[in-house]
Amino acid sequence: MGAFLGSLLVAGVLAACGGGGTPAAAPSAAGLGAVTTAPDGVQQVTIQTQDNYKFSPARFTVAPGRVRLTVVNAATQFTHSFRFSHGKGPEPIAAEIQVLAPGQRQTIEFSVQKPGDYPFECSFHTQLGQFGTMTVGG
Repeated sequence: MGAFLGSLLVAGVLAACGGGGTPAAAPSAAGLGAVTTAPDGVQQVTIQTQDNYKFSPARFTVAPGRVRLTVVNAATQFTHSFRFSHGKGPEPIAAEIQVLAPGQRQTIEFSVQKPGDYPFECSFHTQLGQFGTMTVGG
């Protein structure tokens, strides 16, 4: 009986730490990844991150110019971050979100002029493959 209770306790602790299998994906919100133009002329786009270590969508395209990017952490367990991968795009983008707790959202603004692919990542989960790409059209 003691071994059974010990096994049950270990299983419960692992599940609470996220070790109990693949986390369920959060429901996707309409409009994620859609680029719109705000009244002030700035391009706007919203993406989300969740407990499955993925960005949704993992790819989006903007035109050269000013961009307002909102990242929503739809995760229930994991804190995430957002940054453009250093040295991997046609030009550096310094804007980043250092910490985004479950349920939080944060917006960054930046300008980008050079067409091409700009990889981005969650700095906490690069080893788990949490990457995406913003494409700037020509």
